[in-house]
Amino acid sequence: MNTQTISQAEVYQGQFGEFTITQSDRTGVIIYRTGLMVAALSFAIATGLVLFSNQLGVIPVITPLYTCFSLALGVSLLTIHIYMAFLHRVLQAFWLIGIISSFVIGHFDSQPFAMTVYNQPLTLFGVGFTFAALTGIYFKEAFCFHRLETKFLTAIVPTLLLGHLLGILPIQIEQFLLGAWAILFLVFAIRKALQAIPPDIGDKSVFVYLKSKKT
Repeated sequence: MNTQTISQAEVYQGQFGEFTITQSDRTGVIIYRTGLMVAALSFAIATGLVLFSNQLGVIPVITPLYTCFSLALGVSLLTIHIYMAFLHRVLQAFWLIGIISSFVIGHFDSQPFAMTVYNQPLTLFGVGFTFAALTGIYFKEAFCFHRLETKFLTAIVPTLLLGHLLGILPIQIEQFLLGAWAILFLVFAIRKALQAIPPDIGDKSVFVYLKSKKT
């Protein structure tokens, strides 16, 4: 049975030779997309609570949602396929810096996490690295697949964060950008779930070639 499956596996012609896509490759893509979906849903729920609830009691709920978002993003960053290994490591390092910063802020400040970040924009010098890593995913998807929503997201995220950090955006603009971010992130995650798997794996011959250059 296994021999028959292997013999029927489709062979792809890559830039540096032929390759096949294994079940492990497909599982990695599914995990990557699942992480994106969980992150997008967590972010959208948190955003909805912020924008549409006037009760301060919902603010503490943002913390576990942000934790879920961050962990799911970390899973996606672990399984994403990026040809440039250095860039992949940089995005993972950004995520780690953001996670550590968020942990410190969340556990050593008396205010709820969301209130601290909003009222003290300088915290974005640490927490913002998490969103820089996410923006890296948006940029990669925009570059590789020309997705319109990721092109917008690549611009929206730094605009909102830098605008809040510098205090130059009116509250209405910040709310609009945050809402647009949440909606487009969901659109992106849903479209990824419906996309064929092989394009997310990419040209495996390139990975083999790059690995051989290091040895």
